[in-house]
Amino acid sequence: MDWALSAPIPWRDPACTRSATVHLSGTLAQVAASERAVAEGRVSEQPFVIVVQPSLFDATRAPSGKHTAWAYCHVPNGSKLDATRLIEDQIERFAPGFRDCILLRASKDTAAMESYNQNYVGGDINGGAATLGQLFTRPVARFDPYATPNPRLFLCSSSTPPGGGVHGMCGYWAAKSALRHLFGKHEHRTEADSSLAKSHA
Repeated sequence: MDWALSAPIPWRDPACTRSATVHLSGTLAQVAASERAVAEGRVSEQPFVIVVQPSLFDATRAPSGKHTAWAYCHVPNGSKLDATRLIEDQIERFAPGFRDCILLRASKDTAAMESYNQNYVGGDINGGAATLGQLFTRPVARFDPYATPNPRLFLCSSSTPPGGGVHGMCGYWAAKSALRHLFGKHEHRTEADSSLAKSHA
């Protein structure tokens, strides 16, 4: 979902205004129940929702005095559900008055997501189930999953380790692979590399 807003999201907890990405989940038990429902092919009334509010940190994302935000929740693969109410209810739960700020909204179901990007099979932006095995063997079980039989073609997406949600690390490791293969760079892991990996883990 995408929104044009008349004001910033009115979070109950002011700490949320200091983050570009907010994970709305409630208690650990509520997170588990929400994710279990999706795994069983059901939809949770209180879904796990990821909210991004870029205009708080980048004024070019909205006209002066206005704001933008986008969010998504987990639903069963291929679901035709319009999750607008569920997502907005969950945001309203943590930011009373959110709906009063909405000027315009746009949403996509799983079919629209797959139409937008054919890699999103069934609407899955994560490139498949993030199971322990998939974490290390996507898209195929190879020592270097970023390299391909074409020596000048490398993979970088949520379909490569460590998967979607580990922001930037798929690209980071794909770049390291490309440098190694194309230029023979066998760099030692630096302190900066270690810090970057920890910050995205």
